[in-house]
Amino acid sequence: MEELIRIKIEESIFFLKKGAPLSEVLTGLPISESPILFRSDHLLLDLSYPADKERELSLVFAGDPEALETLRHSASHLLAQAVTELFPGVQVGIGPAIENGFYYDFLRDNPFTPEDLIAIEKRMREIAEQDIPIQRLVLSKEEAIRIFKERGQELKVELIQEKGGSEVTCYQQGDFIDFCLGPHLPSTGYLKFFKLLSVSGAYWKGDEKGPQLQRIYGTAFFTEKELEDYLNFLEEAKKRDHRRLGQELDLYTTSDDLGGGLVIWNPKGAIIRHLIENFWKEEHLKDGYDFIYSPHIAKLDLWKRSGHTEFYDAMFPPLEFEGFKYQLKPMNCPFHIIAYKSRQRSYRELPLRWAELGTVYRYERSGVLHGLLRVRGFTQDDAHIFCRGEQLEDEIKGVIQLATRLLKAFGFEKYQVYLATRPDKYVGKLEDWDKAEKALEEALKSSGLTYQIDEGEGVFYGPKIDIKIKDAIGRLWQCTTIQLDFNLPERFDLTYVSQDGTFERPFMIHRALLGSMERFFGVLIEHYKGNFPLWLAPVQIAILPIAERHEAYARELQSRFRAEALRVSLDDSREKINKKIREAEMQKVPLIAIVGDKEMSNQSLSLRIHGQGDQGQVEIESFISKIKKLIEDKSLETKF
Repeated sequence: MEELIRIKIEESIFFLKKGAPLSEVLTGLPISESPILFRSDHLLLDLSYPADKERELSLVFAGDPEALETLRHSASHLLAQAVTELFPGVQVGIGPAIENGFYYDFLRDNPFTPEDLIAIEKRMREIAEQDIPIQRLVLSKEEAIRIFKERGQELKVELIQEKGGSEVTCYQQGDFIDFCLGPHLPSTGYLKFFKLLSVSGAYWKGDEKGPQLQRIYGTAFFTEKELEDYLNFLEEAKKRDHRRLGQELDLYTTSDDLGGGLVIWNPKGAIIRHLIENFWKEEHLKDGYDFIYSPHIAKLDLWKRSGHTEFYDAMFPPLEFEGFKYQLKPMNCPFHIIAYKSRQRSYRELPLRWAELGTVYRYERSGVLHGLLRVRGFTQDDAHIFCRGEQLEDEIKGVIQLATRLLKAFGFEKYQVYLATRPDKYVGKLEDWDKAEKALEEALKSSGLTYQIDEGEGVFYGPKIDIKIKDAIGRLWQCTTIQLDFNLPERFDLTYVSQDGTFERPFMIHRALLGSMERFFGVLIEHYKGNFPLWLAPVQIAILPIAERHEAYARELQSRFRAEALRVSLDDSREKINKKIREAEMQKVPLIAIVGDKEMSNQSLSLRIHGQGDQGQVEIESFISKIKKLIEDKSLETKF
């Protein structure tokens, strides 16, 4: 007698023959819309998934947010099928769904051209229109290896040998077959709204010594409007790209001569950094922080004791001289610990809040370097707090308040907040973890921030709070991180003398609020599209004399404004005034002061505001007064 499997969907009960496709239950359901997936025990399953055990199912329809990843994964297989049909002999790597889209890696001698992408996308549409069923296959490992060897797909053979069990899952659509866990859509006909975006290089398995592959990126959605909206978003993001704007506005420099991931701040970028750092320091002093400066290298033994050589793989190779090995610092924390241990501490001293704008160095692979957002040398807005257990909640609350105050000044008031809890592998006592997680959660509640629990995503040495800011076009950027650490105080045997004379272990809080100067600057450029608010603009006023006879008056104004600590430029070229205005607008100078005969006579200026146009004549003293007020208030809008 054949074994029957009990399947429940909502209030309906079905019995399927073991191994029968789960889709057989759909014939008995009164539904008007066809589902594309099943959900079972928080997993998504294909409609063709076999009845293998008693299950409770729910239906997933097109447009369900959970189904989008499956749509994009199926789109990556569609891409691979089109490429293998158009370019015989190409080897396929991996093709996952990713945030906002998908990609597939290919091994091919000749690079894909823009014309190739057009042809590939056209072929993808032809395959989609054929509405080819996507079939799930379960094969023996030996059979799967044989199939892919016959097809010349050596990369797939390698993956099956490494990752496959005695049986492996493959998916087939037409003549194309792929080694894959799934799930997938029922057929290629569900793939209607997609777009190929770009090609880049990628190493096989991320190994720089491995074969160089070509990665084709694309995106896919369930509706045409979602696709159009996303493509419009990409166009806007392209206009905001900090790498392009950084060059056009002369903000920073990177160079092969300098080395990948290393940045020079040009004068205009450097003045913005100076303003950010000054504001950062002022706000930290208000909150009772002291500052520390630490060296850029330390003996390798320090990093062994801290655990970085064991747990952290993004360090540069050590330097050696005078018989000792030294390490470029990837983090600032061991230095602050050394300072803490410079003498015995008392409970009366705690909390100690020590902040540092410390430059660190991390070896990032060349393939992931990206402008200011992913670099090898950067300055963290770092701080460490050493406190007693009963001070923990208040200290965390203070960090959150300082973080949101800083971010608000730069125009970021929308966040997504996460509380990352104890992972499977952790150090420290369970009761300390419970106390720390409770303190973090209570601080978040007190601060009024809506947050999500990120279960098991804390670091091995303690739980953490992550704050991701939302920029002008809705993108999320990781900035603030607040981490509790049970590891380093233990490794370095940190103590303080308690009120009863015993030695106690302090709690240690790591925190970075802006993240790093480089990355935060890149985010600022893109958030403002290079149109920095007046208090941050590298040049606040551009003075444009209409003719040569107006230059002396323009220089008087320049001196007057500089005396008020305003940042001002003077365009004394012999170009026509319209060209001067156009150049100042292209450089996104917030205020443009035009001076001619009338302005000289009235001791005034004609004002233009970037993006707003002509504001008429303005008296000099009231102009200065208004500017200084806007700067003092750190106003994000320039209005006269």
